[in-house]
Amino acid sequence: MIFITLIASLLIAIVSIYQFKNEAKQYHQDRLERKENSIKEHINYILANTTYPLNTENLPLIFRERIHELANIHGTEINIFDLNGHLIKSSKAAFSVDTVSQNIPSGILRVIRSTAEKRYVDLKSEGGVKYRSSYSYIKDTKFKPLGILNLPYIEDDGYYEKELNNFLIRFMQVYSFMLLISVIIAYFLSSYITKSIKEVSDRIKETRLNEVNEKIDMGDSPQEISLLVHAYNDMVEDLDESAAKLAQKEREEAWREMAKQVAHEIKNPLTPMRLTVQSFQRKFDPTDPNIKQKLNEYSDTLIQQIDTMTSVASAFSSFASMPAQQNETLNVVKIVQLALEIFNENYITFHADEPRIVTRMDRTQLIRIITNLVKNATQAIDEREPHPTVDVRVFREGNNARITVRDNGKGISMENKNRIFEPKFTTKNSGMGLGLGIIKNIVENYHGTITFNSDPGAGTMFIVTLPIIQQEPFEKEQTNH
Repeated sequence: MIFITLIASLLIAIVSIYQFKNEAKQYHQDRLERKENSIKEHINYILANTTYPLNTENLPLIFRERIHELANIHGTEINIFDLNGHLIKSSKAAFSVDTVSQNIPSGILRVIRSTAEKRYVDLKSEGGVKYRSSYSYIKDTKFKPLGILNLPYIEDDGYYEKELNNFLIRFMQVYSFMLLISVIIAYFLSSYITKSIKEVSDRIKETRLNEVNEKIDMGDSPQEISLLVHAYNDMVEDLDESAAKLAQKEREEAWREMAKQVAHEIKNPLTPMRLTVQSFQRKFDPTDPNIKQKLNEYSDTLIQQIDTMTSVASAFSSFASMPAQQNETLNVVKIVQLALEIFNENYITFHADEPRIVTRMDRTQLIRIITNLVKNATQAIDEREPHPTVDVRVFREGNNARITVRDNGKGISMENKNRIFEPKFTTKNSGMGLGLGIIKNIVENYHGTITFNSDPGAGTMFIVTLPIIQQEPFEKEQTNH
């Protein structure tokens, strides 16, 4: 906007200066021509009323007194040359006539003779002053050339220069005002455009593959911005679809890995079981006095391996099975408090903002969530920590119940944050890494969410959000658990 205004103003100024100069040039040209025609008419009148014969030799006699009269009447200098270009009469005083050129330059004389108009205007400049000098024939009543009339003319551009300066001053005032208006309009226009672009840019920066991305609704906006918003919304749809496919693929891959691990964990005890049975088969002797002791040893070995297989199968079954919705109305505060009673650590604290927050879910599953999170929190604290802390809090936020479990342990590293809920992933030396995966399945099955905040070296806080029940009768809680 500013650039266009600047260019337009510059062009206007250039065109205006050119126009003023062109008008001044045309004015002087027309003025000299009018003056020349007027003087020639006066000369023709003198020639028509003279008593001298009309020839070149008599021109000094005819205009001896009248040339000064012509110069005074018309306000200009008059010079008369013969047909060969020699000065024969001038309106200048006798003492200054020597300053007048005594002969017409041969080049000008040739032009006068060759042109159809028999007229020539010489342009020159001396000392910064522009001069015009017209040359034309003086003719008798029968149009026979008698001499050459020369009229010097000084171009006075003072009036036009004054008008041009006044115009430029007014133009600069108007231009300055227009430039200020252009700056203001450009500022607000650019702010309006960049505001929309910045909003789109911020949304693009916030776009993540593994998160829910909201579409942009900007209402009425310029066509270019609307196309950009439409392209972003299409990208969000494609991204959500790709994320769903990727999540499905990851889940299938996780289950395949889980199946491989379960198969591996089951095969491990089968080998010693097979060797034990084969050894028993080869060495079995009913007459051996220590047969009962050996039988017990074989049995203990088999039972131990069977228990290992049972443990693996139970863990996998717990992870794979989704908890059934019991629709049991519970006081979250009370159940969380009961779940904490099995822990003996004195640094575990509990706080509830109110005594009663009601939700609907399976009691056993809620206890399972709390015990797993608290157990993980206690295991995350370094044994050398002088002031271990595990803080459990229950509070209401809008239409949801919030349960937070915060510890001052070692925290979760950046590379592990995106894998914390993956099946089989664990940072412990023991266990199958199914605990947090099971909790996530339970919480999401009851339309809740589980998230966490963690700073490496400063601790972790898990946040469980469950929908609460408003104004419904509260069933009497069982004391056994």
